[in-house]
Amino acid sequence: MMLQLRAIIQPIKLSAVQAALEEAGHETISVTDALGYGRQKGQTPLFRGNEYKIELLRKVIVEVLVNEMDLDEVVGIIRSAAKMGSQGEIGDGKIFVSPVNHMITW
Repeated sequence: MMLQLRAIIQPIKLSAVQAALEEAGHETISVTDALGYGRQKGQTPLFRGNEYKIELLRKVIVEVLVNEMDLDEVVGIIRSAAKMGSQGEIGDGKIFVSPVNHMITW
């Protein structure tokens, strides 16, 4: 059975995730820009001395199709490559797994 992994990660980790997947032989991915709001609760940066609130943070969605038997390997690769710091942090990402019932190529 084919599965679709949809990983929502920080944009600065995209090249690390892509390189790790390619090294493991999973070279075909799709990438989409996204905005999100969650446990990070946005950011409050300074611009010209004024604070302003950014509630929707930029994220990247990486989609990968895998065989069911490769699922744990690919999840581990993405989690390891997308982690910020040695312990990880809130906002590192989420991975969703869905079955693929039909695939049409041309």
